[in-house]
Amino acid sequence: MAYVPPDPPVVPYLMVGNGHRALDWYVRAFGAREVNRYDMEDGRLGHAMLTLANGGSIYVADEFPEMIGKIGTLAPDSLGGTTVTVALAVDDVDAWLERARAEGACTIREPVDEFYGRHAKLRDPFGHVWSLTGPKRDQG
Repeated sequence: MAYVPPDPPVVPYLMVGNGHRALDWYVRAFGAREVNRYDMEDGRLGHAMLTLANGGSIYVADEFPEMIGKIGTLAPDSLGGTTVTVALAVDDVDAWLERARAEGACTIREPVDEFYGRHAKLRDPFGHVWSLTGPKRDQG
């Protein structure tokens, strides 16, 4: 019998500087739903899984600098930026961008129709970069 993983086969794992604030932000900005959550005794977020309104999933956790040898990464703010862009396929690029902007995201690239569809980029308040792609404006 083939192994069936309990979670999607690939899930971006986002390290942040304030996990509980990040969870609230992703719920408001990306319509996320909390699937599971594990808080640490010291108050930090140990791990959470979110399902976004577009059906995608992300993991989120506070960074643990004291465990860098076991965890392997820090939050973008600690690193001076990120090397990864998380791509989201959405139904309405403009609406997703506006909702994220209203919650404090910074626009990197305004929405524009390209040959492959509509595209915009944003940076969330935790330093992660998101690429929004969806149907062109005239293809609603």
